[in-house]
Amino acid sequence: MASTVLTAAAPVLTDHYVDHKSTIPANYDEMAKLFVRERNGTNGGPRRPVLMLHGRSVPALAGFDLQHKKYSWAEELAKTGFDVFVMELQGSGLSTRPKMDKKKNVQPTEAQRKLLVPNPDAQVDLTPPEYKAQLNNSQSDWDEVDTVVEFIKKLTGVKKVDLIGWSAAAQQLGPYAIQHPDKVRSLFLLAPIFPPEGRQSQPLTDFGAPVALPVSAPAGAFGFPMSLGTKFGLDSSWRNDLKCPDQREADMVDVVWKAMMQADPVGAKWGGPVPGSPEGLNRIRNSYWWGWNRTTVPMHDTLGNKVPVCIVYGEHDSIVNTAPHLGLLYFSVPELYKAIPGSKKLMFCIACAGHQIPWERVHKTVHTMSEHWLKHGKVEGATSGSYYRDEDGVLTPVED
Repeated sequence: MASTVLTAAAPVLTDHYVDHKSTIPANYDEMAKLFVRERNGTNGGPRRPVLMLHGRSVPALAGFDLQHKKYSWAEELAKTGFDVFVMELQGSGLSTRPKMDKKKNVQPTEAQRKLLVPNPDAQVDLTPPEYKAQLNNSQSDWDEVDTVVEFIKKLTGVKKVDLIGWSAAAQQLGPYAIQHPDKVRSLFLLAPIFPPEGRQSQPLTDFGAPVALPVSAPAGAFGFPMSLGTKFGLDSSWRNDLKCPDQREADMVDVVWKAMMQADPVGAKWGGPVPGSPEGLNRIRNSYWWGWNRTTVPMHDTLGNKVPVCIVYGEHDSIVNTAPHLGLLYFSVPELYKAIPGSKKLMFCIACAGHQIPWERVHKTVHTMSEHWLKHGKVEGATSGSYYRDEDGVLTPVED
């Protein structure tokens, strides 16, 4: 079903709820609803669909369609003539959230339980959660992306879709593009999470799960389906990346948190020290991912050849570039660029930017970069290579 709003001299906004047969343990084989917002700026012309996917903890609408000034990446991109779709995976935003509504399914630690008091009044104890499994995994995420891609193809009549992903969305869209190059026109990754030593697939020549995952039984790699994020936590993490004056507007944490709570009506009623005045908690799906590492990226010689790739990240992003000794938590954007086998690849490191680029002052730069990439296959005249972009917009080549 869908509801449509027509706005004069603006892209047509349509909210879709796409049927999907679930492949996650929490509601395996049941029908779920995947929320997809469409902003169609083609004005009756040929459809050029672009699919945008969120990361681990930020609802897609808050990330890509923030209704504050001109921060909505989806809307600004649609205004340039694209048919833009913003999707939510299960467990995020307005999509189905199986096994996530009960406070007993929160991470079983005293610190996390205290976040729920007094909204609602939760008993602070270490009672095991009622649902003892991670919520989603790599295969279930790939399945959901494919359902939405097929929905878009049918709706628009195209054969291929351009993909845009922020942060952990790289772990879904990268492997998806490798497995389905016939459905993907190009890949644009903003601040991509890439673990060079990430969990291997089994067999190594495919994308199978590294361990036997449950199908319908509530057991898995983790003992709970979700954790919780706070407004304070968002601000604290963001501050780690603030290295330049006026890198973000003064009120952006309030603006972003309000949008995140609007995308989670249940979580919005949780948390806060004053009874009856919840500050809201961000319910974050617990994920088990594999198949995105230096072994899988070159598979089938797809990325950088059949599927061109553009990567953009902030100079001060403390999340996507970490120390090699961290194992599965070792992330490196440059290592992703190096692992892509083809020559149709671009990478830009943006000065005075952190992990939250869509909400920082350089957001307009990212909007323009994505537009040029989609329209011309190049950005600021470059078709390949790695570059540092300074505050004045000057590009300096970076050696691989």
